[in-house]
Amino acid sequence: MNIQVFASEARLDEACADLIEGLLRVKPRAVLGLATGGTPLGVYRRLIDDYRKGLVSFRHATTFNLDEYVGLPEDHPESYHAYMRRNLFDHIDLPPERAHLPNGNAADLEAECRRYDALIEEAGGIDLQLLGIGHNGHIGFNEPGPALVTGTHVVELAEETRRANARFFRSVDEVPRRAITMGVGTILKARTIALIAKGTDKADIVRRALEGPITTDCPASLLQTHPQLIVLLDRDAASKLSPAALGAAAPGGRTV
Repeated sequence: MNIQVFASEARLDEACADLIEGLLRVKPRAVLGLATGGTPLGVYRRLIDDYRKGLVSFRHATTFNLDEYVGLPEDHPESYHAYMRRNLFDHIDLPPERAHLPNGNAADLEAECRRYDALIEEAGGIDLQLLGIGHNGHIGFNEPGPALVTGTHVVELAEETRRANARFFRSVDEVPRRAITMGVGTILKARTIALIAKGTDKADIVRRALEGPITTDCPASLLQTHPQLIVLLDRDAASKLSPAALGAAAPGGRTV
C-alpha cells in the first residue's frame, strides 16, 4: 500500500492526473477504470487542461466506468453517462466507441452485467482503476453487507448512499433506488488501483478502510489485499490515520 498525503486538493488532483498521464505515455492503449461523483472532478479538470496543452492523448485508450443508475435515461443530467460527457469525454480525444458505461436501461439487466464483464475481459482487463470511497465504505456501488458479489451486478442502494447523492437531485425521492456496479472482484482485478479521498468527513472511513479489519461490512477494506494500491489523500482525509499506518506506507507515505 502506497499512501500519499497532500497539502492541498489541487496537488492531489495533479498527482492523480500525472499518474494517469504517465500510464498513457508508456501504454497509449491503456484501459482506464473511471469513477463519478465529486471526488474525481478536479482530476478530470486537470486531464482536460493537459490534453488542451498537448501533454496527453486518449486517442488509443479505452475506459470503463464503475457504475450507472438503473432506470435513469442516459440524457438525464444526473446519469453517469451525462456526467462523464460533461466532465471529461466531450473535452478530450477519447473515441466514443471506446468509452464504456453500464446500460442502466437494458431490458435484461442481468445479461447487461454479464456483457459488461465480458467487455472488460475482451479489452485485456483494467490497467488503472480510479476509486472514491463512500461514507459507509462502499466502492463503486458495492454496499456493506454479509457478502459481496464478485462480478458486475444490480444493487439496491443503501439509504445512506441515496441521501448522500440527493445533493445532485431536487430531492432524495428522485435518486434511483438501484444501480449497476462493477463487483469488488472486478475492481480488484485491476492492475493498479488509485483510491482518492478528500475532506474531514472521509477521515473515519479512510482509517477504517486502511487500518481496520478486512470485512464486507466495509467493502473498501478489501483494497488492503491489492498488491498495487495507491492511496491519495488530502490532510483532512488522512487526519485519523495512525503514524504507524503512514510510516508503514513509506516511501509513499508522505505529505506533498
